[in-house]
Amino acid sequence: MGQLLAREAAARAVFAGGTSRGGDAGDGSAWFPDIAALAQAADVVVDFTHASTVAGHAAALQNAGTPWVLGTTGYGEADAEAILAASRTIPVIAAPNFSAGVILLLATAERLAAALPAPAYDAEILEMHHRQKVDAPSGTALALGRAVAAGRGQALEDVMVTARSGHTGPRGEQEIGFATLRGGQIAGSHTLMFTAADEQLAITHHAFDRAVFATGAIRAALWLVGKPPGLYSMRDVLGL
Repeated sequence: MGQLLAREAAARAVFAGGTSRGGDAGDGSAWFPDIAALAQAADVVVDFTHASTVAGHAAALQNAGTPWVLGTTGYGEADAEAILAASRTIPVIAAPNFSAGVILLLATAERLAAALPAPAYDAEILEMHHRQKVDAPSGTALALGRAVAAGRGQALEDVMVTARSGHTGPRGEQEIGFATLRGGQIAGSHTLMFTAADEQLAITHHAFDRAVFATGAIRAALWLVGKPPGLYSMRDVLGL
């Protein structure tokens, strides 16, 4: 993702540089020793790193006053609090997915869930990603679950089921189920299913190339520059 982001930003002539675990990327681009140095040189930082960096990056960007587009997933509650704290000082977009199609899928999921309530319609989410992905369910799958829960007036944490094995008993009427698949080099595939006794509605999004996430992230970065402090979403970027 780092290479794709750098390529997309350079194509739009908005690339200031980046950070790399290996130091100089070797392509003549500007590379900085750490996030603090990058924040001082850039108008906005696009961050697709690792959950372990979230709190430190939040502090560094807040201190520099630099807007932050965060695509990292798999972080915990303490990191979420750090993101929220940073948004009180700088504009922040924290999104599990930057594809325009996925953002529309999330908006549709909430409306469908309101119209197809439990227990009449069971909600299940199936996702598959490349074999290198380290977090499960994916951030996008969890966002889909939150959209369904919001449409039904629920808290996802109260109704989500992420594993079924052995003798589980019957499905709970309010459950939102998740199934996770990993393999090959699939960029991302998500399906949301509402299943009743006499019908099923399924909506699916397939990402064919990870470049779609880079394109969306740079679009978000350009939109974020000049915005007042706050926690924004891709729905704001798309005007939904």
